[in-house]
Amino acid sequence: MAHFSAVGSYCRCMTTSEEVPAEVTDTRGRVAELLAIRAQVVAGPSEKATEAQRAKGKLTARERIDLLLDEGTFREVEPLRRHRATGFGLEEKRPYTDGVITGWGTVHGRTVFVYAHDFRIFGGALGEAHATKIHKIMDMAIAAGAPLISLNDGAGARIQEGVSALAGYGGIFQRNTRASGVIPQISVMLGPCAGGAAYSPALTDFVFMVRETSQMFITGPDVVQAVTGEQITQNGLGGADVHSAVSGVAHFAYDDEQTCLEEVRYLLSLLPQNNRENPPAVESQDPSDRRSEALLDLVPADANRSYDMHKVIEEIVDDGEYLEVHERWATNIICALTRLDGQVVGIVANQPASLAGVLDIEASEKSARFVQMCDAFNIPIITLLDVPGFLPGVAQEHGGIIRHGAKLLYAYCNATVPRISLILRKAYGGAYIVMDSQSIGADLTYAWPTNEIAVMGAEGAANVIFRRQIAGADDPEAMRAAMVKEYKAELMHPYYAAERGLVDDVIDPTETREVLISSLAMLRTKHADLPSRKHGNPPQ
Repeated sequence: MAHFSAVGSYCRCMTTSEEVPAEVTDTRGRVAELLAIRAQVVAGPSEKATEAQRAKGKLTARERIDLLLDEGTFREVEPLRRHRATGFGLEEKRPYTDGVITGWGTVHGRTVFVYAHDFRIFGGALGEAHATKIHKIMDMAIAAGAPLISLNDGAGARIQEGVSALAGYGGIFQRNTRASGVIPQISVMLGPCAGGAAYSPALTDFVFMVRETSQMFITGPDVVQAVTGEQITQNGLGGADVHSAVSGVAHFAYDDEQTCLEEVRYLLSLLPQNNRENPPAVESQDPSDRRSEALLDLVPADANRSYDMHKVIEEIVDDGEYLEVHERWATNIICALTRLDGQVVGIVANQPASLAGVLDIEASEKSARFVQMCDAFNIPIITLLDVPGFLPGVAQEHGGIIRHGAKLLYAYCNATVPRISLILRKAYGGAYIVMDSQSIGADLTYAWPTNEIAVMGAEGAANVIFRRQIAGADDPEAMRAAMVKEYKAELMHPYYAAERGLVDDVIDPTETREVLISSLAMLRTKHADLPSRKHGNPPQ
């Protein structure tokens, strides 16, 4: 075995048996000494701090990164960074990393950027140096055009650093906004997130939470009790179940960190690196021309009977697999990412099994945001309609159903990705128009033979149109039934809309998968331009 050393242009061979010069020994020793400091950084804070983290049922920041990224791909940025603050005891405690680990790696072989709060250091609280590290990794993600994942486990702003810490959050919010619609941003809540810190996850595309260990709120339980007198726990105020089922702040909630991070990896497999790329396609083993006889039994012809739209989606998509977004919030509408013939698509579908599939305030907000996300990242949208209208009621009107419903309308009208609508059964009133009808720009609109497109249901329409005839009849109920039958025959038969060009074709339900796949293939090269403008002014 031999060593090669060079000084200037001189090169000689030196065997291991020769004496190593003293200056080389000194250099190696010094390098080893300095690298030992680097090893301490990777090892992290004290074992006591690590044990306290585990006692809360939580992994360490580096363990989380290892679970998220492909093995051995993480490259850390600024691991030796330390704060320069003085006062309040900070000058005596200057740990490396300053409580946040930043860097990049790969997920399924594709580059992603990540930052992870280390709760063992200052409780993951954000100070000036901490924020600067996050700013840098966010800038790198935007410049590289790669997804950004934040693993959040922090106690908010570092009080000892005062306004400098608050300004650090401002820099994060500004970059979240600049990256919106440019690169996918995913927030994974693995601990507390309180105060202004909660606005960063709210600005990102997807929020994941873990039950029992993660919470998000602007003001904590103590402040709530002091101001309003209400007593509530942290989880009751801002836990994973609250935000995934009640507030809609979180898109996904899981029981443990391992499952949560694995699902983040799955979501990334369905998203492009940035807004200039298409989502990754895979080779599908599910035949594109597969017929689905089961669809004939899943959807009742009677418009008043309920069924589960999830089962319809399972029959249509590749291998019955899909990732539902906001599964537990606004359950009267379904938003999901899935694949058709290996190509990623977004599905928006009314759910007759929940509130009969009506549109209300929450369903409108949920689907509008999903449509915007799909459009931003070049994901075609398929809309499955079975909608009886908007939910009536004083609470809905006073809550602003008009402007909230307009959000969904605006999102569809603004979307330039391929858009296909399929009317399974009923499509009534303004809700039909809002749910990506051909009149607001759907590229293709199909309908099953059981479809009913109308201003309202036949019973309600007959009561309005034939009110006098029914009231003056010897047998009002028989007259009403006759008028309902006449209205259905004249204005609600399956081919009425097709005859007027509002539906491109009435298709055999068993051929739905094949029709959708062939239509998407045709639309893959679609190009659409929007008018020149700084930005729109969507309803809020």
